[in-house]
Amino acid sequence: MPKNYLKKFIPNPEKLKQSKALGLLGAQIYEANLWHLNRKSVARAFFNGLFWAFLPMPFQMLASALLAIPLRANIPLSIALVWITNPLTMPFVFYFNYKLGTFILGAHDKKDFQLSVEWIWDKMEHIWLPLYVGSIVSGVIVGAISYALITILWRLHVVKRWKERSQRNQSQK
Repeated sequence: MPKNYLKKFIPNPEKLKQSKALGLLGAQIYEANLWHLNRKSVARAFFNGLFWAFLPMPFQMLASALLAIPLRANIPLSIALVWITNPLTMPFVFYFNYKLGTFILGAHDKKDFQLSVEWIWDKMEHIWLPLYVGSIVSGVIVGAISYALITILWRLHVVKRWKERSQRNQSQK
């Protein structure tokens, strides 16, 4: 099961309490749901991490980690999911977000889009609003879908395991 595999990468709670850097965030940072893998914390982490992944901004991982605390989402998973948008996927995701934003705002895309850093920096004053509107809408939609899917799949898995255990107990009688 993926949960057992992921547990290898989750930090030990005792080691976390010894970290002076985490102590700056207060006692809230040591809450169990922030570090354990359960249905609610994982579903919230997917929503949180994927939302921030769709926003074109620096320090996405930090924003995701900080929002995970009040959301009570799994922090390591929230941070890892931000990397869905990486240097290879970023241009495609942000171009889609820009196109979605122009559609939502009803703006006509008169600019010939070029996939280059120079063009983006040159046109940023014109493209920032559609880019961020599209990014926020995409992030909320993808986050909500992932939240729902994780919740449903986790529940189906638990029901399946419960039935298997029940059948195994009945066959042993």
